Order: sequence, then C-alpha cells, then structure tokens
Amino acid sequence: MELGVYSFGELTPNPVDGTRISPEERMANLLEEVELAERVGLDVFAMGEHHREEYLVSAPAVFLAAAAARTSRIRLSSAVTVLSSDDPVRVFQDFALIDLISKGRAEIIAGRGSFIESFPLFGLDLQDYDELFAEKLELLLRINRGDTHVTWSGRHRAALTGQGVYPRPSQEELPIWIAVGGSPPSVVRAAQLGAPLAIAIIGGDPAGFVPFADLYRRALAEFGGDVTLPVSINSFGYVADDAQQARDEFYPSYEAGMRKIAAERGFAPPNRATFDATCGPSGAYFVGTPEEVAAKVLHEYDLFGHQRFLMQTSLATLPHEQVLRSIELFGTEVAPLVRAGLAERAEGH
Repeated sequence: MELGVYSFGELTPNPVDGTRISPEERMANLLEEVELAERVGLDVFAMGEHHREEYLVSAPAVFLAAAAARTSRIRLSSAVTVLSSDDPVRVFQDFALIDLISKGRAEIIAGRGSFIESFPLFGLDLQDYDELFAEKLELLLRINRGDTHVTWSGRHRAALTGQGVYPRPSQEELPIWIAVGGSPPSVVRAAQLGAPLAIAIIGGDPAGFVPFADLYRRALAEFGGDVTLPVSINSFGYVADDAQQARDEFYPSYEAGMRKIAAERGFAPPNRATFDATCGPSGAYFVGTPEEVAAKVLHEYDLFGHQRFLMQTSLATLPHEQVLRSIELFGTEVAPLVRAGLAERAEGH
C-alpha cells in the first residue's frame, strides 16, 4: 500500500492563539513538509485547489512544480484539480511539465471540488456543474491516452480540430484518479472511464463507504476494464506520541475548519464528543498514536482492500512544528507497522 499526506494549504489564524503567519512563510512551510514526507519514506504528497481567502494554493500545479525541483522520489499529485472550472488542455500541459521536472512522478486527482467559488470566478454556470466535469474529464483522458492531435467538440469548450497538445509527459500516461465523496454515478463513471478511484471519507463510519468500492470493482468487470485498478482512501489524520495529545492538538484545527463549513452549509457545528468518538477504532479520523493510526489503516484495508491511503494533517493552520512531527511519525513509525501488517496478511493468504 502507498502511504502519503495531503494538504489544502490553509492560511487561517492559529485556532489557539489567533496568530497568522505570512503567505511566504506558509509556502516555505508547505515545501518543507513535502521534503520531510519524502525523507521519512512516504510515497505521495498531494496538494488541494481552493479559491477562498482561507487557503493559499489556488494553482496546485505551480506548487507541485516547486516541490518537484526539491524532491527526487515522492509522487506529487493534486488533491483535487477542480476540473469543472479549468481547461483540460491546460491541466494536461501543466502536469506534463511537472512530470518532466520530476522525472515521472506527477499525478492528477480530478474532481468537481467541494466549494463553488471557482465557477463564478471563471464565468461558469453552476447549473452545468455535473456536465462540465463529465465533458472536461472525457477530453483530459483522451489527450492523456495518446491522442496528441485532438479532434473533439463539446458544449462548454471551443472545439479542437487536430491541434497538437504539448509537451508529452515523461510517463507514457499521467495517472489520473477520479475523486468521489459518496455519489454512486460518479463511482460508475470512474469505472467506465478506466480511471483509479479516490474515496474521500471525512466523517461517520468508514464501513458505510465499502459499497462504493464494491460498486467500482463490479462496474470495472461489467465494462471489461482492469479490475486491479487502484482505490485510494483519503481522510483526516494526525499522529502524536500520546493519544490524548494527538486529539488535543488536532481538535482546534478540526473545530475551526469544520465550524466554518458547517455555518455555510447548514450542518450541525462540530463538538468534542463527536470528534473523540470518530477518532475511535471504527471512526473515520486517523488521530492518535502511531500504533492506533496503523491499526486503523489496516482495519480499513480489511474493509476496502485499497492500494493507497492519504492523510490530511490539518483543517486550519496547525503549528508547523506539530505538522512536521505528525508527518515524521507517520513515515517512521506508522508506515513500518502498516507494511508489516500487510505482509502478515499476504502470508496468511
């Protein structure tokens, strides 16, 4: 199993003392986190895309290009590329360049995005929310699968009449994952298009998401696709030396981030009791000691049989030293425990 971390590049005040660092310092911190993730042996670092005041990174490709120049092994991905409001030709070109800089380590996780600010920002109609994504994804995959000179037409982008799309990436094809949060049609679409699936689990009981992984694999078989295509589980997480310390340090970040989203969307505000319960053995949050987090990764592997796990380490701006310590523990202590547990399961079969 590949293990990695992802960030949304939060630029919020520290939820404990209200201090705010500069964008320049936050960017330097994020790049240091990528370097550490590679140094401690993690497999993937992914960066989200947002177009809101509280997030720094609106163009993940630019950040990942900088990360590519400072690393040599770790895979570099978006998380997600909001394809509905972007141009698939430009997305492909950006990530092909990252792939060349990184010597074949670039990936795209494509999604519709959890916020809508990019639609009016780029002059798009929210009524076309799903159609925009479907049309642009189809074009991106065609370009990626070797159709260098593209003849294509759609409703939401100017037609292509054989123009060349350059450069080509170092890899034969860029890995392009499709991110879903709980929509069966989106799961079926990923299978129909032959794309790996990333399932975001940000609350509740992960067992409730098992039907999505099962549906994906059944649909792959029905469409005659590759049933071994990978599945990724993406969730909140934070690792510390002590379980209570982990929850106490992570909760202010979690509460600040989720409180804002809850207010905007009419959800119940977060509370500590529910948070602590969701950090428990069967909950969705990977917050605890290395042993607890590793046990939960293996528990979810038994549920999903997935090939990748990505952990989001903050929802608001956690102190940089705490994030670095969490990444360090994830790579040096959680990862070996997970790999040992997977080896035992393989031997048992």
